[in-house]
Amino acid sequence: MDFLSAQKYLLNKHQAKELFPSGPDMAVYKVCHKMFATLTAEGGVPRISLKCDPDLALQLREQYPAVRPGFQMNKKHWNTIILDGSVPSDQIQRMIDHSYQLIVDNLPTLEREQLLASKK
Repeated sequence: MDFLSAQKYLLNKHQAKELFPSGPDMAVYKVCHKMFATLTAEGGVPRISLKCDPDLALQLREQYPAVRPGFQMNKKHWNTIILDGSVPSDQIQRMIDHSYQLIVDNLPTLEREQLLASKK
């Protein structure tokens, strides 16, 4: 998966918003008011950071050298994936889906219900 494919997939998540709170070099993706991903190409190397279950995060880091502890994030709950083609696109999509779902599942009940109702 390359930068543009990742960006497109992130923006296709229900009610996902792309913001640039720290400037044009790093996109932050949120659902409701919660961040579920960042995407950047600093230094010409595209990378995506995603929230992850801590046990799964460790497994993915062991399985793929391009999956590392979250860059400038909580290393227990976030992974950063270097988008160099070494991690299959479908695996990155599953990681994005997982990150998004973790955030949705932890939204306050009313917000989660409103989000799910707007999907219908």
